[in-house]
Amino acid sequence: MDFRFDIVRDYLPLLLRGTVYTVCISLASIALGSILGLGVGLGKMSRYWFLRWPMHAYINFFRGTPLLVQIYMVHFGLIPLLYGKTDAIAAAVTALSLNAAAYTAEIYRAGIQSIDKGQTEAALSIGMTPWQAMRSVVLPQAVRRMIPAFGNEFIVLLKDSSLVALIAAPEIMYWSSAMKNQYIRVWEPYLTAALIYFILTYTLNKLLVLLERKVA
Repeated sequence: MDFRFDIVRDYLPLLLRGTVYTVCISLASIALGSILGLGVGLGKMSRYWFLRWPMHAYINFFRGTPLLVQIYMVHFGLIPLLYGKTDAIAAAVTALSLNAAAYTAEIYRAGIQSIDKGQTEAALSIGMTPWQAMRSVVLPQAVRRMIPAFGNEFIVLLKDSSLVALIAAPEIMYWSSAMKNQYIRVWEPYLTAALIYFILTYTLNKLLVLLERKVA
């Protein structure tokens, strides 16, 4: 295989810029998705059907449809509807956040329900409100158990962000495709992109292991 390192060298600044975009889009999406997912997860566990049913529908829709379809719907439908024109970065963050919220909601639900109910009953017995018990007693314990699942979701989201290249968000795969189209070469752009993603996910995995040890 004739691998041309000069092509990679020429595109390296653009690929590094795309890496920054990939990391920023992923961080913004997992942060927004986690916040929204907490609300969705709590809503799904609500005793009120008018809160529980919409959250069930939300989770089933975003977990049951392809992420690429969701990206297209947000990029060509939702963002132009809200702003009058589309924007690739806004569409990327919005679509990934909405998708991540459906998965983090289930992580929250499983983590919260894994805490013994006696913890909540004890908190209520000393005068805490249900929200205070959730915020001060249940969630801090549940979050420790949710760290591995959140880490896996972040890694998956980081890799799935490659799909936003199809709406011209200037991340890693966008510039890899540009390299491929310019030089009509396959190995150089895609092997380089694979290496960058591997470095990102490997580094993130190591950081998560350190975090788990520290929390434990």
